[in-house]
Amino acid sequence: MTQEISALPGGNPPPVRVKGLAGHTGPVAGPTPPPVREWPPLDLDGTEFDPVLADLMREGPLTRIRLPFGEGWAWLATRYEDVKLITNDPRFSRAEVTRRQVTRVAPSFAPRPGSLAWADQPDHNRLRKPVARAFTVGAMKRLRPRAQEILDELVDGVVRDGPPADLIERVLVPFPVAVVSEVMGVPAADRARVHAWTRRIISTSGGAETADRAKKDMYAWIAQTIRDRARSTDDDVYSLLGVAVAAGRIGEEEAVGLAGPLQIGGEAVTHNCGQMLFLLLTRPELMERMRARPEARGTVLDELLRHIPHRSSVGLARIALEDVRLGGRLIAAGDPVYVSYLAANRDPDVFPDPDRIDPDRDPNPHLAFGNGPHYCTGAVLARLQTELLTDALLDRLPGLRLAVPPERVEWRHRTLIRGPRTLPVTW
Repeated sequence: MTQEISALPGGNPPPVRVKGLAGHTGPVAGPTPPPVREWPPLDLDGTEFDPVLADLMREGPLTRIRLPFGEGWAWLATRYEDVKLITNDPRFSRAEVTRRQVTRVAPSFAPRPGSLAWADQPDHNRLRKPVARAFTVGAMKRLRPRAQEILDELVDGVVRDGPPADLIERVLVPFPVAVVSEVMGVPAADRARVHAWTRRIISTSGGAETADRAKKDMYAWIAQTIRDRARSTDDDVYSLLGVAVAAGRIGEEEAVGLAGPLQIGGEAVTHNCGQMLFLLLTRPELMERMRARPEARGTVLDELLRHIPHRSSVGLARIALEDVRLGGRLIAAGDPVYVSYLAANRDPDVFPDPDRIDPDRDPNPHLAFGNGPHYCTGAVLARLQTELLTDALLDRLPGLRLAVPPERVEWRHRTLIRGPRTLPVTW
């Protein structure tokens, strides 16, 4: 059965699952499908928008892509309303991807049971529930004084040593690592090696073997930590998971699969904030706006979150569980589908003049933290860290500016999360 989707916010037709789904490999019915476009990994410097993605957006709201690893091709949705619909519609399954080898960005593909990223409802809510209270607005308010203390110590060291300083090395790496470790409950003695594992996991430079080894080591450590906290009364994530496993609410393997991506989350804050600060440091009018109107910094941060290219290429795929018509195309049951939040955040129908940074943009319903059930678990935590970092660096380092020409800032290559590798500044 084929159903037409109306691309309107909140349109959620009831799910109809296809029995015997084995993946669609035959010709697509209806209009001639768009050509399959190769999307190679690009090592882009600065905050340049991916030119391949820009071309795909111009070709149409629904195109087809082939990524460096995996098998076959996948649909790519780039229009804002289509992206919102697909990410909130149960007819597009994440769990089904775990039984397939779809085209993908990462060299390694070994999803673990319990990973929120690959869970559909109702499993998604069951898995998320044990750790939800560690990421609430209330929990973040309680965390704020400790996070501010960690940040103050780091900035104190920068001020004491004087300019120049590399903000990535001195602040943007250690701060999110320390805060995520506080939330997760990583002992101080283990934080360096946990951070080393997470960096190897998100890098594509070492290949599948290096990433797999780092995952194996980190997940073994996580499993032991969860076992050790079966009777804990603390509110850190590993304690909450230890208690949930002991009570039989989730399995140990599920708990480990749930914790891993949360532990890695600090890497995104480092590199997203690095991009945002680079933009502030290279656009004097934005920097002046932030200094002159500190009470309105949140609006600028939202616009920077919308604008920056958070990642290389795309994230995780979904599989259509039934035939679905979208944007005049037929997505057949079994077809893999990707969405691009980066493209959605540049949709001119939602964001007028989308390539321009508009600090007064209102409304600004960006999708920087995702959408639907898979909306980022740590979004409130990430926003807290972003605000604290921006305030501390602007308020305590007067005259903050780049210590090198913008073109000499080094950028991370062969990685899934984009950002500057160094950010040398003076003040």
